[in-house]
Order: sequence, then structure tokens, then C-alpha cells
Amino acid sequence: MRINYNVAAMITNNNLANNDSAVAKSLQRLSSGLKINSAKDNPAGLAMAKRMNAQLMGLSMANQNASDGVSIIETADGAMSEISEMLQRMNELAMKAANGVESDSDREVIQDEVKQLTAEITRVADSTEFNGQRLLNGEFSLKGYVDASTATANINVKVYSYSSEVEKKVYEIDKLEVDTDPVTGEYKVEMKLGTNNGGFPKDVTASFKDNLVTLKAVNGFEMTLDVSKCGIDANNLPFAIDDLKLDATGIGAMRLQVGANEGQVLEINIPKISLREMGLETKFVKNENGQEIWTLDVSTEDAATEAIDRIEGAIHFISGVRGQLGAYQNRLESTINSLDITSENMTGAYSRIMDVDMAEEMTNYTTAQVMTQAATSMLAQANERPSQVLQLLQ
Repeated sequence: MRINYNVAAMITNNNLANNDSAVAKSLQRLSSGLKINSAKDNPAGLAMAKRMNAQLMGLSMANQNASDGVSIIETADGAMSEISEMLQRMNELAMKAANGVESDSDREVIQDEVKQLTAEITRVADSTEFNGQRLLNGEFSLKGYVDASTATANINVKVYSYSSEVEKKVYEIDKLEVDTDPVTGEYKVEMKLGTNNGGFPKDVTASFKDNLVTLKAVNGFEMTLDVSKCGIDANNLPFAIDDLKLDATGIGAMRLQVGANEGQVLEINIPKISLREMGLETKFVKNENGQEIWTLDVSTEDAATEAIDRIEGAIHFISGVRGQLGAYQNRLESTINSLDITSENMTGAYSRIMDVDMAEEMTNYTTAQVMTQAATSMLAQANERPSQVLQLLQ
């Protein structure tokens, strides 16, 4: 028997320390509810869990972004609903003014109401905002820029499509000429496109009205060129523009981050809402403040007859924009549902890595506690063994 070194006590003490450490870990897990409380508990699991947590936080914010997008669309749609109602009233007034039994004084009264309605349409379009950002002034419309070899460069271009996305690329027109048909007096537009059809769809056609050259194709492609910004007098026909390059870069569309990763965005295009876009600028008048504004002319029977056709086109324009926004809203609501499901499943995976099974851990804690008590008792017995040597020394 040895008295200098109590090996049995050392072994027992080591086991007691290990069991006490196991009790402490179990207590930490039971009190925090987490299986992984520090990197040493499960390095690989911690790294995976933190990446999942970043995704979960991103999904939560993406869900909020999509909900904000729905609110924006509802705000814009509400404003356009009122504009649509005003257009319906203007249609009634135009039909009344086109009636031959109305006198000139009657049409003057009708014209005054039409002027107020067009002014209100302009005000609503300019003042509709969400979080300080105006929605209907074209800031969130798909836009592009044009360069010409003539003295007129940097022509502003509006590009949008209601049935399909406009490709973001450069379109080329070697020559664009506008004239009137000598027989019918109607406008005719001739285009000479660049190589490979200038990048346009093969069936693209062009028309001219109100200083706007509109290019359309059957697949929903639509592009509008405002030639009044070219320094060209559109009333002085014919006129021509050479070597147009239209850079449809897509600048301006509202980009909503609807995913947790880069590039997971949804672009919302809200076209500009104005009398010009709807083809209702036909008469220049002064408002109550003496400012010159555009309005729709219904002061004569012929003008009122033309106004009926223009208002119909404006109603179709507003309805098309509202339909497009409704489609965006449906997409956003589907996105929100998808984000909810993804977040739910990822949270389950995150919980399996990070959360402790309380029943299992309680079993481990009870086992470690019993082992600690046993080791404490055995350590007391091991510490008593050297004293037995005294019996040999008596």
C-alpha cells in the first residue's frame, strides 16, 4: 500500500470532474433550450445553422417587402380607379356635347366641367404617393434613351409592354419618316430598320398620333417615341429622323427584393398616367390661376365626336394598366405564400440543429447527476484508503 500518491482517488476525481462537466452542459442546454450553445458543441452544425438563420431573417424581410409591394399596388390601383370614374363621366359629357341639339352655350358649360375633370386627373396622377414616392408620374416605368445622328440627340423614350417583358437591349432604326396619305389624309409611317430587323420583333408596325410614334407587335411589344422632344415640328409634315438607336435599359422599374439572396427580385412597371399618355391633350386653356394647361376639347360637335374615341382609348389604357398591376399583385401574394412555406420548412430544419430535445436531455442530466453523486461517494472512500496504513504501523 502507498501513501504518497493516492492513484485511486485521482482516477475517481477525474471521473467526478467529467460527470460534473456533463451535468453543467445538461443544465446549460436545459436552461437555454439550445443543443448548441457554443461553437465547440458542434462546429459543423453551428456553421450550417447560422447560414440557415441568415436565410430565415432574409425570408422574413422579403415577406415584408412583398407585403409593401402589395400596398403600393393597392394605392396606385385606388387612384386609377378614381381616374377611371372620371373618364366615364367625361365620356358621358362628350356624348352629350356631340349631340346636335346642344347649343354652343351648353357646350361651354360641358367644356368647363371637362376642364375640371382633366385637371383633377392630372392632380391625382401627380400627387398619388407611397412613403413619399410618387407612383403615377412615370418614375417607376420602364424607360430608355435614344441617340440620333442628327442634331437631336438624347431623345426620351418610354418603353413598356403589358403582355410580356421588354427585352433590355439596343434597337436600331436607320430611318423613320412620317407623312400623310394624299388620298385619305391619314398619317403614314415608314421605317427602315437596322440589320436583323433592328432588334425589333419581325411583325413590328408603327403609327403616329399626337406627336407620338408608337411601335407595336402582336406579342405585346409596345414602344412610344415622343418626337416633340426631338426639336421637330410634328405639324410640319413630312419629317424624318435618321439613325435612331434606342437603348431600352429598363431604368426606372420598381425593384422589390422578394427573396433572401441576390437577384431574387420582382420588377414592377407602373406606366406614367397623364393626359398625354391617354391621348386627351387636344386643347390649351388657362386655369383659375392663369396657368396654361391641356384639356380635352368638346367645345364643338366635331371635337366632341373625336373626344368620344379618345376617351375610349384612355379607358382602355387605364384598364390595361390596372390589369397589369392586378397581375403583379397576384404574383406578390403568391410570392408571400411561397415565402411563408419556405420559412416554415427552413425553421423546422434550423430547430432540429439548434433546439435541444428536452426529454432526451433530461434523461442525460439525470444519468450525469447520479454518476456525479456516485463518484463523490467513491472519492470519499478512496480518500479513506491511506488511513488504513496506520493499522500496519501500530
